Amino acid sequence: MRHTLIRSSALAALLIAALSGAAPKPAYLGASYAPSAHPVSAGQLEALGRQLFFDRSLSASGAMSCASCHSPSHAYGPPNGLAAQLGGRDGRQPGTRAVPSLRYLQNVPPFSEHFHDNDGNDSEDAGPTGGYTWDGRADSTHAQAALPLLAANEMANGTPAQAAKRLQASPAAARFRELFGKDIFAHPAQAFDKAVLALETFQQNPKEFYPYDSKYDAYLRGQTKLSAQEARGLKAFNDPAKGNCASCHLSQRSESGAFPAFSDFGHIAVGAPRNPAIAANRDGRYFDLGLCGPYRGDFKRRADYCGLFRTPGLRNVATRQTFFHNGAFHDLRQVLRFYAERDTNPAKWYPKGPDGKTAKFDDLPARYQANVNMEAPFGGKAGGKPAFDEKDIDDMLAFLKTLNDGYKPAGRSKS
Repeated sequence: MRHTLIRSSALAALLIAALSGAAPKPAYLGASYAPSAHPVSAGQLEALGRQLFFDRSLSASGAMSCASCHSPSHAYGPPNGLAAQLGGRDGRQPGTRAVPSLRYLQNVPPFSEHFHDNDGNDSEDAGPTGGYTWDGRADSTHAQAALPLLAANEMANGTPAQAAKRLQASPAAARFRELFGKDIFAHPAQAFDKAVLALETFQQNPKEFYPYDSKYDAYLRGQTKLSAQEARGLKAFNDPAKGNCASCHLSQRSESGAFPAFSDFGHIAVGAPRNPAIAANRDGRYFDLGLCGPYRGDFKRRADYCGLFRTPGLRNVATRQTFFHNGAFHDLRQVLRFYAERDTNPAKWYPKGPDGKTAKFDDLPARYQANVNMEAPFGGKAGGKPAFDEKDIDDMLAFLKTLNDGYKPAGRSKS
């Protein structure tokens, strides 16, 4: 069980302050955060970042922008039900993981193997926590924003210099020269860093990326009440003997009063079934092991980390069409049923192996399967009673829909 209070990073706090008008003077944000000869305000960076976010010309295929996978009309998550999106130089290269939403990431802490609440009290070691992406390998929003620009199966620039070359030929080039100097493209590494910083700044826009305007937020503010079914769903969600969801997907305001992101940002193995729709899985020797590879190389020898992925937030989860790191499921009800029945009815979720027996946890080599979480609602015996039933699922689905952004309390207009 993981109960953590997440603190904002210093950089996020700086950007948020600047964007809210709290900064006393323009933010001097240059390559690697060094002072720049060209003072640039956070507002200017945000506007540039917004332009870059939707610019398809920055990809090798000329057909992909950040918004292609992180659609604003889909809570900055994927706009379709593909298990993994297509990208690369020809726009046809399949990814290996489901695309997460970019919303409500402003409080993700840097990755740590031993996370403790920074609240002045002794606290339990929460284990591997934080970092951006499914395996936490990006320690900042800056690092995260750079990854898709370079990844071979995404925008496929390969190197910062190649990305800078596309920037120089893009519609944003004139704005780059205006903000950063006419010779900015003579320094490709700096130009790339400026682009990443602009994207990072845009992704700190509160209205776009953390509006906190769901029905549940209105409920926490005392502006509305949950229906009877939604309230039952919240109770089942929190109940350690039923959903026990809140042990990882924190549902209450923190001690500081911050509204919940519905994640403790910890890393956990839930034993999601292997997804044949992931092209890489056609090779029976391929396994996505999360913290210990293939994208991270620093924990390859940590067998106890294999199969662990960062807990996603659940805000806007009812709008998604793909679930888990490998996009194994496409229906939220199915996800809840899996949590209830993974261990009590494994044959429903996993295929049969060569020996005719159910190949439980088939997306993990046998030597790592002991890493799979067994806390409630998991851990039941095959043929036993699930921790929650279909009525509980109906109620929890009703509650999870209250986490969708865009709710308007009665008598209030959305500003």
